[in-house]
Amino acid sequence: MLEGYEGQILQGTISTIVLALSSLVVAFILGMATAVAKVFGNRFFKFLATIYTTLIRSVPDLVLMLLIFFGIQILLNSITDALGVNQINLDPFVTGVLTIGFVYGAFFGETFRGAFLAVPKGQYEAAKAYGLSQHRTMWHIMFPQMMRYALPGVGNNWLIVLKATALVSILGLQDLVLVTQEAGRATQKMFLFIFIAGAIYLLLTTISNVFLYWLERRYSAGIKEVDI
Repeated sequence: MLEGYEGQILQGTISTIVLALSSLVVAFILGMATAVAKVFGNRFFKFLATIYTTLIRSVPDLVLMLLIFFGIQILLNSITDALGVNQINLDPFVTGVLTIGFVYGAFFGETFRGAFLAVPKGQYEAAKAYGLSQHRTMWHIMFPQMMRYALPGVGNNWLIVLKATALVSILGLQDLVLVTQEAGRATQKMFLFIFIAGAIYLLLTTISNVFLYWLERRYSAGIKEVDI
């Protein structure tokens, strides 16, 4: 049925999963730094974080990916030409991780910012009154409570990141989309292989939803649900 492309499709699926998880780590770190800068930072850091989120959320992901990929490549070419050394070519996987992480870090930042603001201010003030350092207050008091509010948004952003990995195929990465496209062209069964790609993405998002549901239940432990 798959004309011998089972191995390539499996490898492409693995590449997509690794790409998505790696991008998630970058986006999570950038998002957390952005949220902390906006909520707890001084004017300078608040300004930088605001510029970052505003610009990134205003430009389409595909345009940003192309700008970053070709922009960095042109810069590297200029440097190597000036130094008279061999040209350095960007790795599609590394570029994809950094680009997706950079783009969606802005969305994670807004999610975390809203979650931090949802935590009662008394929690932060009580931690200061007990003499806790800002670092301990952040990670032992604010972060666990913030995540309770942030998880729905984080889950939604994760699903978007997972689907956004399909854009990296334009950079030449042998991900699920590129592999299935090549298989479709070679066998003249494009619809079949694109359908398979869609089914695999559906499976991955379904598994993600189950895990996210478990995670939300875990972080909601001890919280009484109130029917309205």
